[in-house]
Amino acid sequence: MKDDLSWMLDSALEIPGALHAVLISADGLLMARTKDFDKDDADRVAAAMSGVQSLSRTLGFFCEDPAQRWRQTLVEFDGGWVFLISAGEGAYLGVSASPEVDMADITFRMQQLVSQLGKRLTTPPRENLGARS
Repeated sequence: MKDDLSWMLDSALEIPGALHAVLISADGLLMARTKDFDKDDADRVAAAMSGVQSLSRTLGFFCEDPAQRWRQTLVEFDGGWVFLISAGEGAYLGVSASPEVDMADITFRMQQLVSQLGKRLTTPPRENLGARS
Protein backbone atom coordinates (compact mmCIF):
# COMPACT_ATOMS: atom_id res chain seq x y z
CA MET A 1 0.00 0.00 0.00
CA LYS A 2 1.45 3.34 -0.97
CA ASP A 3 -0.37 5.22 1.83
CA ASP A 4 -2.30 4.03 4.84
CA LEU A 5 -5.83 4.63 3.64
CA SER A 6 -7.44 2.40 6.27
CA TRP A 7 -8.61 5.42 8.27
CA MET A 8 -10.61 6.55 5.23
CA LEU A 9 -12.12 3.11 4.73
CA ASP A 10 -13.08 2.96 8.41
CA SER A 11 -15.54 5.81 7.76
CA ALA A 12 -17.67 3.37 5.73
CA LEU A 13 -18.14 1.37 8.92
CA GLU A 14 -19.93 4.26 10.58
CA ILE A 15 -23.09 3.08 8.81
CA PRO A 16 -24.98 0.64 11.09
CA GLY A 17 -24.60 -2.86 9.67
CA ALA A 18 -21.42 -2.19 7.68
CA LEU A 19 -18.81 -4.85 8.50
CA HIS A 20 -15.61 -4.51 6.46
CA ALA A 21 -14.20 -2.47 3.60
CA VAL A 22 -11.35 -3.06 1.16
CA LEU A 23 -9.76 -1.04 -1.60
CA ILE A 24 -8.39 -3.22 -4.37
CA SER A 25 -6.60 -2.79 -7.66
CA ALA A 26 -8.13 -4.08 -10.89
CA ASP A 27 -5.65 -6.94 -10.92
CA GLY A 28 -6.80 -8.12 -7.48
CA LEU A 29 -4.14 -6.69 -5.20
CA LEU A 30 -5.11 -5.31 -1.83
CA MET A 31 -4.48 -1.57 -1.60
CA ALA A 32 -6.10 -0.87 1.79
CA ARG A 33 -8.44 -2.45 4.32
CA THR A 34 -10.35 -1.43 7.40
CA LYS A 35 -8.22 -1.75 10.49
CA ASP A 36 -10.13 -4.62 12.10
CA PHE A 37 -10.16 -6.82 8.99
CA ASP A 38 -7.51 -9.55 8.89
CA LYS A 39 -4.86 -9.04 6.17
CA ASP A 40 -5.01 -12.63 4.89
CA ASP A 41 -8.80 -12.45 4.59
CA ALA A 42 -8.53 -9.05 2.91
CA ASP A 43 -6.07 -10.47 0.35
CA ARG A 44 -8.51 -13.30 -0.45
CA VAL A 45 -11.39 -10.86 -0.78
CA ALA A 46 -9.33 -8.59 -3.06
CA ALA A 47 -8.55 -11.44 -5.44
CA ALA A 48 -12.16 -12.64 -5.48
CA MET A 49 -13.60 -9.14 -5.98
CA SER A 50 -11.33 -8.57 -8.93
CA GLY A 51 -12.90 -11.59 -10.59
CA VAL A 52 -16.44 -10.54 -9.64
CA GLN A 53 -15.84 -7.07 -11.08
CA SER A 54 -14.45 -8.52 -14.29
CA LEU A 55 -17.42 -10.85 -14.73
CA SER A 56 -19.86 -8.05 -13.94
CA ARG A 57 -18.36 -5.73 -16.55
CA THR A 58 -18.87 -8.30 -19.29
CA LEU A 59 -22.63 -8.39 -18.67
CA GLY A 60 -23.40 -4.90 -20.00
CA PHE A 61 -24.81 -6.43 -23.16
CA PHE A 62 -27.42 -8.22 -21.03
CA CYS A 63 -29.03 -4.80 -20.50
CA GLU A 64 -29.49 -4.68 -24.29
CA ASP A 65 -26.70 -2.18 -24.83
CA PRO A 66 -23.15 -3.51 -25.12
CA ALA A 67 -21.80 -0.01 -24.44
CA GLN A 68 -23.27 0.00 -20.92
CA ARG A 69 -20.65 0.96 -18.36
CA TRP A 70 -20.44 -1.08 -15.20
CA ARG A 71 -21.29 0.93 -12.10
CA GLN A 72 -21.62 -1.49 -9.22
CA THR A 73 -22.13 -5.08 -8.26
CA LEU A 74 -24.30 -6.18 -5.40
CA VAL A 75 -24.19 -9.74 -4.09
CA GLU A 76 -26.70 -11.00 -1.55
CA PHE A 77 -26.03 -13.84 0.88
CA ASP A 78 -28.19 -15.32 3.62
CA GLY A 79 -26.07 -13.41 6.12
CA GLY A 80 -25.59 -10.11 4.34
CA TRP A 81 -24.47 -8.11 1.35
CA VAL A 82 -21.31 -7.35 -0.61
CA PHE A 83 -21.15 -4.04 -2.48
CA LEU A 84 -18.49 -3.36 -5.12
CA ILE A 85 -18.04 -0.05 -6.95
CA SER A 86 -15.38 1.70 -8.98
CA ALA A 87 -13.03 3.87 -6.93
CA GLY A 88 -11.19 5.51 -9.78
CA GLU A 89 -8.89 4.37 -12.54
CA GLY A 90 -7.99 0.75 -11.83
CA ALA A 91 -9.28 0.70 -8.24
CA TYR A 92 -12.42 -0.72 -6.64
CA LEU A 93 -14.08 -0.30 -3.26
CA GLY A 94 -15.76 -3.28 -1.65
CA VAL A 95 -17.88 -3.21 1.49
CA SER A 96 -19.58 -6.07 3.30
CA ALA A 97 -22.68 -5.53 5.41
CA SER A 98 -25.23 -7.35 7.51
CA PRO A 99 -28.73 -8.01 6.14
CA GLU A 100 -30.10 -5.09 8.21
CA VAL A 101 -27.93 -2.40 6.59
CA ASP A 102 -29.74 0.51 4.98
CA MET A 103 -28.71 0.01 1.35
CA ALA A 104 -29.22 3.66 0.42
CA ASP A 105 -27.03 4.81 3.34
CA ILE A 106 -24.19 2.43 2.57
CA THR A 107 -24.11 3.18 -1.15
CA PHE A 108 -24.21 6.93 -0.46
CA ARG A 109 -21.32 6.61 2.00
CA MET A 110 -19.38 4.52 -0.51
CA GLN A 111 -19.83 7.23 -3.17
CA GLN A 112 -18.59 9.87 -0.72
CA LEU A 113 -15.61 7.70 0.12
CA VAL A 114 -14.80 7.11 -3.55
CA SER A 115 -14.75 10.86 -4.07
CA GLN A 116 -12.24 11.26 -1.24
CA LEU A 117 -10.17 8.26 -2.31
CA GLY A 118 -10.06 9.46 -5.91
CA LYS A 119 -8.25 12.59 -4.81
CA ARG A 120 -5.75 10.60 -2.75
CA LEU A 121 -5.14 7.99 -5.46
CA THR A 122 -4.53 10.52 -8.24
CA THR A 123 -2.39 12.99 -6.30
CA PRO A 124 1.30 12.17 -6.73
CA PRO A 125 3.30 12.02 -3.51
CA ARG A 126 5.28 15.13 -2.67
CA GLU A 127 9.00 14.90 -3.08
CA ASN A 128 11.37 16.44 -0.58
CA LEU A 129 13.64 18.46 -2.82
CA GLY A 130 15.67 19.85 0.07
CA ALA A 131 17.93 22.83 -0.36
CA ARG A 132 19.04 23.44 -3.90
CA SER A 133 22.69 24.27 -4.47
